[in-house]
Amino acid sequence: MTDAPPPVDLRTDEPHPARVYDFYLGGKDHFGADREFGQQVLNICPQLRPLAQANRRFLARSVGLLTREHGVRQFLDLGTGLPTSPNLHEVAQSVAPESRVVYVDNDPIVLAHARALLTSRPEGATDYIDSDVVDIDRILEQATRTLDFDRPVAVSALALFHFLPDPKPAELLARLRDRLAPGSFLTISHVLPALREVAAAYQGTMGLGTLRDRDEITALFGDFEIIEPGLVEPYRWRPELEPAEQGPADEIADLGVCAVARKPGE
Repeated sequence: MTDAPPPVDLRTDEPHPARVYDFYLGGKDHFGADREFGQQVLNICPQLRPLAQANRRFLARSVGLLTREHGVRQFLDLGTGLPTSPNLHEVAQSVAPESRVVYVDNDPIVLAHARALLTSRPEGATDYIDSDVVDIDRILEQATRTLDFDRPVAVSALALFHFLPDPKPAELLARLRDRLAPGSFLTISHVLPALREVAAAYQGTMGLGTLRDRDEITALFGDFEIIEPGLVEPYRWRPELEPAEQGPADEIADLGVCAVARKPGE
């Protein structure tokens, strides 16, 4: 485990994607500008809050399944966002304490809270890389401090690629897939075109927001094989793995989807 990053200066007078997402999740690491913008977005689409919460629960279920049923012990989390318990390493290490996890983000607010992502069990390891996700070659180089890319690695990119314009996601994923060993996994969640007004709000305020349909999202996986139950809404992805999951019925249907895929050849 590396030393925790030092505190950084943060701008609090304009909204920031990581802090706004924390607002959706009901967290506490956001400021007035984030709450104001987040509430404007929720006024457009109140279902965005349960969608964000369902996406977070999907993370926990997918990591638990990969650890328990597929024996994955290495994880690379792109676009980590603010720490929200349980964090990825907490889920993985609750099943396999020796699991090793690398988090990646370039948001100053996430860097300031990265200590919460570096609380590995002694049997395993965690690391944090401060980097733009499009600089995938640099990320892979630094991740080798913690991960062995000759063995399977599970890569997650949740609620990330709709912030990147084409062709950036396809380009970085192509380089990433080439580096991953057979038996590795790729997990993606992404919003759908039904959130057009939300995307326009993000574009107008932050210059962010790219919508893709189901076929375009499926194409991001390349030759990876999507495992059951396929590309579905987050609350429909293996809900039996979370007995307490109530599910928001159909209120967030067709707003966002997710999937987990495996690199063949092992």
